Amino acid sequence: MASVSLEKEASVAGRNGVIIRKREYDEGKPGFRTYEVYQRERVGESTEKIKPIQLVSDDYRRDPYPLMEILRENYPCYRDWLENSFWITRYNDVTSIFTDDANFETRPKTWYYGLNDAGRDLRNELSVLAAEEACIDRSAEEIAVKLAGQLASRGEADLATGFAARFAVQMTASCYGIPDADIDSFATAYWRMQRGTSWKPRLQADGLAAMQELVRYFEPIVAERQSSPGDDMVSAMVQLDQPASARDVVVTLLEGDHETLHGALANLWFLLLTHPGEFEKARSERRLMKLAYLETLRHSTPVVSAHRFARHEVERFGRLLPEGARIVCSAAAANRDPRVFRDPSTFIVDRKDMCQREPRGQYRADGLATGIAFGLGKPSVHPAVPEDRPRSRYAITRDTAVTASEALVAHLDNIEIAKGASPVLTSLTVGEMHTCWRLPVTYKKK
Repeated sequence: MASVSLEKEASVAGRNGVIIRKREYDEGKPGFRTYEVYQRERVGESTEKIKPIQLVSDDYRRDPYPLMEILRENYPCYRDWLENSFWITRYNDVTSIFTDDANFETRPKTWYYGLNDAGRDLRNELSVLAAEEACIDRSAEEIAVKLAGQLASRGEADLATGFAARFAVQMTASCYGIPDADIDSFATAYWRMQRGTSWKPRLQADGLAAMQELVRYFEPIVAERQSSPGDDMVSAMVQLDQPASARDVVVTLLEGDHETLHGALANLWFLLLTHPGEFEKARSERRLMKLAYLETLRHSTPVVSAHRFARHEVERFGRLLPEGARIVCSAAAANRDPRVFRDPSTFIVDRKDMCQREPRGQYRADGLATGIAFGLGKPSVHPAVPEDRPRSRYAITRDTAVTASEALVAHLDNIEIAKGASPVLTSLTVGEMHTCWRLPVTYKKK
């Protein structure tokens, strides 16, 4: 490249002929390297098997797996020009991005709302973690048995709405000390707030309104816990060195995972009831029900993708990822990567090529991989049963889902999908939880 004058406003012509003003150019830095590489790419020139519009289509919303297979096997780092993002689809690539905090970051849900100072996320404070673990362990069996008992006398029910969704929201309400009389209104506002991170303006506006409703709801609860603390998460938050406000409680609630327990529990029972042979295995003992849950997270994870953002320009997978680039890590693709899992599209309860412990990225002592569960956050760096801290959310959620499933098995005999019903897994909108929203079943009354 020709030498450049040091005069202010001087310019230089890049290799692609674009004139770059001197104040924007520094030959000692990469500068416009990424831009020049992009100029040599054209939509459709090398991606004839897929069009970007398909990634926001109804077909993808209903069933992401066929499209993700095309990306994984043909374009493992796919430049999506329509949504201005990069799709990563192979297991080792996805886990490398997901665990690499030096080069990539996960942005909080408040960022999607455009909120800079909404409150503090206190989920990772040790006392809050301990309160969450204690609340879940104390309440899970009681709530599951109560819900299953209510279903037992009916002979028919919807396990998705009548059990999985209700169980998940009642567990959250228990952790935050919500009275039974308020659970329905709390659940409605909570669901609206979580959906507000969507790209749809209508959902965003409704979510912001729900956040304000929840702040007003928690203000008297926070004041009460300050004078009379209990054993719930709000009490743990207000006893921190910097006590939590109602806004902090709501942000902590927002940033928490609402999808994995609800979605994976519904998906687990969808898979069990559509695979009778595997159901017989899973119901025989708790260990196998636990394996069935882990296989569900791999085979039909409710959170099919997650966004990471490049902290700076990174060269990875043969591409230059610019600073701020949005990386779509696809669990739907990675969890069915044939390079990692044998016969990956088949639901196998006692699968032999999957780790039975919590996931820690692609580097494993036993060489085995596991299903990626984005909703539960980064893989834990702590032992599965730590001595000085609560066990991981991955382990807690797994144990809770197994406890709920065992309650169903104990209370409902001969569970079958209702005649004429054709349950499916789908998302309400592109990017939301992929789960079984309706699962009508019949069973023997007790």
